[in-house]
Amino acid sequence: MFKLQEPYEPRPIRFLELWEESGWRMKVYGIAYHRALPRQELIEAAQAVARERLPQPAITPNRYGVGFLGIHDGRGANFVFVDWWVDENELHHHVYIGPPDQPAQLRYATEADSKACVWDLHVMNFERQAWLTTILTNPAGGDLEAYLARRLNEDI
Repeated sequence: MFKLQEPYEPRPIRFLELWEESGWRMKVYGIAYHRALPRQELIEAAQAVARERLPQPAITPNRYGVGFLGIHDGRGANFVFVDWWVDENELHHHVYIGPPDQPAQLRYATEADSKACVWDLHVMNFERQAWLTTILTNPAGGDLEAYLARRLNEDI
């Protein structure tokens, strides 16, 4: 057994915007520890690292120019994940981490760093289900607009 640092508490997960950048359309989510939303400085830093990470061109025969950006203003660290869909059912997942007291300081996560927590995984699971429903199992065919319209807003 191990001792928890503190009991589990739900955190707000909020859809912040549909961010359009260089041909990409990214659903942006904020998660925050003891805040309603991530700090603006962290949101700006997250968008800066996403601009650098997102490949160009956004749309190719196997890349659709859509994905999601998670911004987690956390207790022990700040996490940012930049994810986009390719090859029908595959997700590129890139993680950045930074100290909680310096929201503008993000670095690419290394092998030794955590990659996701239970709140981040909830966003990823929601996006997986949205992709399945609107793209992979949609009897009318894949519908990117329907995918982009599915948005998560929960305290979990």
